[in-house]
Amino acid sequence: MNDVRELKQYVWAHARAQGVPLSHYEDLLSRITSDVDGADGSWTREWVRAGEALERDGKLLEAGQYYNLARFPFVAGPERAEALERCVSAFDRWRREAGGIERVEVDTPTGRFGAWGTGLSTRDKQPLLVFMGGIVSVKEQWAPLLPVLRKLGVAAIAAELPGVGENPLPYDDKSHRLFSDLLDAVADRADVSRTHLLPLSFSGHLALRCALGDERIRGLVTVGAPLREFFTDPAWWSSLPRLTVDTLVHLTGVPEAGLQDHVRGWAITAGEIASLRIPVGYVACSRDEIIPPGDPALLREHAREPRVVEFDDVHGAPEHSREMQAWALLATLRMLGGRRVPRALFGTVLAGQRLGRLLRSRA
Repeated sequence: MNDVRELKQYVWAHARAQGVPLSHYEDLLSRITSDVDGADGSWTREWVRAGEALERDGKLLEAGQYYNLARFPFVAGPERAEALERCVSAFDRWRREAGGIERVEVDTPTGRFGAWGTGLSTRDKQPLLVFMGGIVSVKEQWAPLLPVLRKLGVAAIAAELPGVGENPLPYDDKSHRLFSDLLDAVADRADVSRTHLLPLSFSGHLALRCALGDERIRGLVTVGAPLREFFTDPAWWSSLPRLTVDTLVHLTGVPEAGLQDHVRGWAITAGEIASLRIPVGYVACSRDEIIPPGDPALLREHAREPRVVEFDDVHGAPEHSREMQAWALLATLRMLGGRRVPRALFGTVLAGQRLGRLLRSRA
């Protein structure tokens, strides 16, 4: 059972990332008084009720967003499991009506996971762009971007970190291999030799580890990824938010008492960063409560082609979500070969003075 105050604090960032304004769910949050499965006023039940109302009105994408927030931060118990099923189902119905998004199944040595894809073709193979969220965000949160990316001349896939959403794979020291497995699965329908990754938070760590050994990955841009000090600094570890620790316990299956020792060996070394021959973009936050400042500093100091931008914000840059998302996508598109960015996609964001200064001074 999660602390309701902490849930309300962190769900705001995820709702904002999905474009759900606070005014749409402020009253809903005021009705939530517990995180007890099945109880009136509980976290999951109130979000699901609101999602059902949206679904009845035919607003499938919006309903899916609310079901996603109902299962937040991870599935523990039957009500959150049902909320996840509703989230996937609502998105599936929406994408069938909207068109342009297909289901992708990926087989790996440790199991199969599902993803959403676009622009995949055996006749016209395009460079591949892979999205992946962190330890608390499902693929349906990012998949609505896929049709837009297809218009930019790329194949794109939205997937999930192991243990998150529909991905049943174990989250362990071999989890980074799922990126290579994904590339293998679509190699006949995309130019995977020109793959670029846009992994967020903890999936950014997996992506960097995979890039050390898979030369098909030609660039990546991540937001708030743990690299070294997150895994090795006991003082920092003791200050982590309860929600982050609980989620890692859930994903790894390791009790809290032994968790830091368990993940200590996952740290990426300065030498490994220096060995990367690809451009790496990184969005850092000066008030990040999850990622220590030494991790983006490691990238700045040792990467061959670092592209680091910093926002005065907490983890994930929720106060700067539009600027952060635009910078990350622009940096990725530049790595893909300087494709012209459609004015309709980024015009309103690029007009802002804050982002303009960031692009001129940091990119």
